[in-house]
Amino acid sequence: MNKRTKKLLVSFMTMLLAIALAACGNKSEEAASSGENDSKKETRIYKGEKGDVEVPAEPKRVAMMAATYAGNLLELGITPIAVNEYPKQNKFYGNKLDKAEVVTADSYEKLLELNPDLIITYSDDKNIKKYKEIAPTVTMTYDKYDYLEQHVEIGKMVGKEKEAKAWVEEWKKKAADAREKVKSAIGEDKTFMVMEAYGKDMYVYGKNWGRGTEVIYQALQLKAPAKLEKDVFGPGWKAISTEVIPTYAGDYIFVGTGTGNPDNSFMKSNVWKELPAVKNGHAIKFDSESFYFNDPISLEKELDFIVNELTKKK
Repeated sequence: MNKRTKKLLVSFMTMLLAIALAACGNKSEEAASSGENDSKKETRIYKGEKGDVEVPAEPKRVAMMAATYAGNLLELGITPIAVNEYPKQNKFYGNKLDKAEVVTADSYEKLLELNPDLIITYSDDKNIKKYKEIAPTVTMTYDKYDYLEQHVEIGKMVGKEKEAKAWVEEWKKKAADAREKVKSAIGEDKTFMVMEAYGKDMYVYGKNWGRGTEVIYQALQLKAPAKLEKDVFGPGWKAISTEVIPTYAGDYIFVGTGTGNPDNSFMKSNVWKELPAVKNGHAIKFDSESFYFNDPISLEKELDFIVNELTKKK
């Protein structure tokens, strides 16, 4: 091979190498660009109560530190990796939370080990700063939303707003059917009270405070006694004594049992026994540990129970 041929061959090989390197460079840039785009698709901005929060587009490991919202996640097809102890007591969930770890307010290290990609909690949770060190954290104020708005908002948090709105529309249809069934069975003018004992204390509840109140006062649009509506619907709940039960009692009384080792001795009092609702067999007991919640799964079970109690033949 003469010198001229060698020079041509070297030049040709150099040109091929340059082309190859350029192609690799272009592929690297394309891959990097694609990676950046994929990365951008993996997160989104949730407009929360306290400002914008960058959250996973489709969170897979959600820690639900707000007790009342676990069922909202379940309805949306997400099993939380962590909850506190209260949702585990809800019989309406069956075994749906068996794989969720119980994390209490002081279990920071345990939550860290679970490696959540999103944490949801109440806006007044004292551990929010700690949670933010672990994962993106979004908050909700319990009494800022009604029970339907609440579900849609949680849908927004986890990228399932469409599914949440679909459930709301289906619920409205179901509630309308149930409303007609109940009113045809008991009439239009009956009044209702929801109450429960908790430890040694006793409470009566408004229209948006769990214990079936969303079903009774909102979905079924049943009436509360005038004084109950005036005194309790605003704050949501009111502590009462046995002596004043008649002041708030309706034609029907839904009374919760079973939470916080309740003192139900009031049911043995003459005050209780003389109530028209009690005399007429219209004092209906419900499981407080399950009725405490107002998520879609609990609401549907509560609706079935309440409608059955109000329409069954006695």
